[in-house]
Amino acid sequence: MKGILLLLISVLFISCQATNQNNEVARVNLILDTDIGPDYDDVGAMAVMHALADSGEANIIATISSNMDEHAVPCIEVINNYFNRPDIPVGATKGSGVSLTTWHKEQKWPVVLTEKYKYATDKTSDAPDAVAVYRKILSLAADNSLTICSIGFMTNLRNLLESGADQYSNLSGQELVAKKVNLLVSMAGEFPQSKKGEFNIKQDAVSASYVAEHWPTEILLSGFEIGKDILTGKPTSEMPVSNSPIKETYKLSLAQDNPYGRNSWDQTAVLVAIKGYEPYYTALRGTLIVDQTTGANSWIQNDQGRHAYLVKKMPDEQIALLIEKYMMHQPVKK
Repeated sequence: MKGILLLLISVLFISCQATNQNNEVARVNLILDTDIGPDYDDVGAMAVMHALADSGEANIIATISSNMDEHAVPCIEVINNYFNRPDIPVGATKGSGVSLTTWHKEQKWPVVLTEKYKYATDKTSDAPDAVAVYRKILSLAADNSLTICSIGFMTNLRNLLESGADQYSNLSGQELVAKKVNLLVSMAGEFPQSKKGEFNIKQDAVSASYVAEHWPTEILLSGFEIGKDILTGKPTSEMPVSNSPIKETYKLSLAQDNPYGRNSWDQTAVLVAIKGYEPYYTALRGTLIVDQTTGANSWIQNDQGRHAYLVKKMPDEQIALLIEKYMMHQPVKK
């Protein structure tokens, strides 16, 4: 009952959200869908998200895992707890999906985080069904009030689109998305094309292809090339703080990868999902095409297209400084 009450309060907040007394833009109501685990830019992205929530620019509605690895949801909850938001609803992929852990052979940061910090869900498979979480939230939200940011596989998004009427809504998943979601921002693809297939797409190319074809709202894509040259994490790993899962993840991981920083693919997607792409990027409109066999993607340019991908505008170094600032943000007492 407590969980349902908290969810109702959160969604009521969405419905009542408006511009504040200073006529500032209303905060973005965000659902984060992450594959946290194989890479650690998801950790940086979650830090950015919580920093922007603390600054009043985002309302975090749910944090959902598209990675079925048993450490994924516990790691999500570790970070939510660290930023004093332990009650954010979580969900995870059910049925068939992708399960990946970190490539590190020495200290594995997901294991370290779950051994040291608190979380509520013992393992990812114990988390609620991602589709049920989505449908419950969408059914209660105001029309066109939600932004979904996908920084992982599109398995949950496809499953949501294919879902039917249930106890939460008589609408199909596609109808619910069309009615309640304003924008999908996704770290996916490489533009204008990827012949080999970008990681997030390639891991579940069938779902990515389905979402590209059937998702009913605008999709804004932050491609591989956007975050590739934005290295962050070194200052975060050296912060003069203790008991920080953000610092600990980067300190452990950079020591095994590149001591100068990690690519910031997921952080760019979260940044533009909350703050918009201007003045950091421009956007080129068209249609994303995904080969469901290979994961390769191509692009059909069209000024009236429902999709758009980011094009670099501000120097990578400036965006790196901005992202690092948010990653180094310290929790605010609630």
